[in-house]
Amino acid sequence: MTLVINEVESALVNSDITQKMYINGEWVLSEGNKTREIINPANGKVIGTVTDGAEEDAKKAIEAARKAFYENGWMNSKARDRAELLLKISNKLEERKEEFAYLDTLNNGKTLRESLDDVEDAVNQLRYYAGLATKPHGQTYDVPDDIQAMVVREAIGVVGIIVPWNYPLVMANQKIAAALAAGCTVVVKPAQQTPLSVVRLFELIDEVGFPPGVANLVLGPGRTVGSELVSNPDVDKISFTGGTDTGIRLMKSAADTVKKISLELGGKSPNIVFADADFETAVDYALFAIFANQGQVCSAGSRLLLEESLYEKFVPELVKRAKMIKVGPGWVDGIEMGPLVSEDHMNTVLDYIEIGKNEGATLLCGGNRIIEGELGKGYFVEPTIFGDTTPNMRIVQEEIFGPVLAIQTFKTEEEAIELANGTAFGLAGAVFSTDGAKAQRVIRQLRAGITWINTYHPTFNEAPWGGYKQSGIGRDLGTYGFDEYLETKQININLKVEPSGFFEGNKNS
Repeated sequence: MTLVINEVESALVNSDITQKMYINGEWVLSEGNKTREIINPANGKVIGTVTDGAEEDAKKAIEAARKAFYENGWMNSKARDRAELLLKISNKLEERKEEFAYLDTLNNGKTLRESLDDVEDAVNQLRYYAGLATKPHGQTYDVPDDIQAMVVREAIGVVGIIVPWNYPLVMANQKIAAALAAGCTVVVKPAQQTPLSVVRLFELIDEVGFPPGVANLVLGPGRTVGSELVSNPDVDKISFTGGTDTGIRLMKSAADTVKKISLELGGKSPNIVFADADFETAVDYALFAIFANQGQVCSAGSRLLLEESLYEKFVPELVKRAKMIKVGPGWVDGIEMGPLVSEDHMNTVLDYIEIGKNEGATLLCGGNRIIEGELGKGYFVEPTIFGDTTPNMRIVQEEIFGPVLAIQTFKTEEEAIELANGTAFGLAGAVFSTDGAKAQRVIRQLRAGITWINTYHPTFNEAPWGGYKQSGIGRDLGTYGFDEYLETKQININLKVEPSGFFEGNKNS
């Protein structure tokens, strides 16, 4: 691992080569010849330079994707051929998993063990959708006429994929794998802050031999590249993961062309702990729910709902353990929490901490940027916990997307459910209790798309990922994620070929 780390870092830091975007099977610089420096959030150092595109680059990629689909035969490609290409990518990615993991850790800041998990997920996503591509799709059904009636599923067409910075590789990969398996062509826009592992993924796509234009990568800002993808009438669908405010703007823009759209947006997810929960397990998962990936997780358990009688025992232990979390560069052995992704985002999180103080919440631990020693060069924020919160506080209602936990209390099941559902979001939620019936009762009342009982955060490529309310529309992953890239067509075949006889006057003409 050390050798791989040194090789990757040396290749990034010492290279004066601008990394390119991938359009129509070729590596190209942006039309405007602009570039962007990529920063390591653990120390503020430049770790690479990428070409920075705009609308004209997106238009070229869309044109290539449309031509590949409608003119050059990808819409008629065989499922087995698509599956074989995805399997080739998965094997190459598995061979280079340490390299990809370290790229994400350098670029995003997450710990290396989390990045390794992400790469393993990406490998399995490619294999899962390769398998799904060749499975039966559609229906036949009996009708009262002499008609053979059937339903077939067909690729939507050109898909614009816009992904966030918190899971750079795995979130891009899960959409790419599903869309290509379904027979679509794609134009992918990674987050500006974290493009490095996606650029490397496209190197694998190039190596395995996809036809030109089937898979395209455009680097650049959301206001130009992203807007062009959403507004361009030649894009048939948008798949977006990111913030709710951005998702709302994309949805409005997509309406102008009645474009199909799936949105995986923000969350303010409740983690409900009853007094009868296994204490050690509940404390452990309360920490993991919010501080994994520095709290930069859409499904993070950012609201801890504690049964009131448990508060005096639970909170001191929670705070004690939060203070013991080892914070530092994600590639260092033993580090449990890395930096936030950028200086701007760090300042946003710190602003929310000040908002919480001003709203009257009690700061139980953390609340500061870490400035001691080498950590002062990076964007590190202490694990932060607030008590004495009320439902109307902004730190309770708004997604902070950082290592900030708000504790609420309840007395009854009914109150727990009311508090849990008391935000505009509905992405995820959990219940901790040794009473199985109670846990089921409560979890079924949560208005959320991803839920857990006596655990938090396990995700599976086979299961749908998405939320209720303002947490989004549609689903990623599983068969549901595959369906997002397919149209449904009915075909009716007349088995008794003769005139209908509907217009009687035509018989003698």
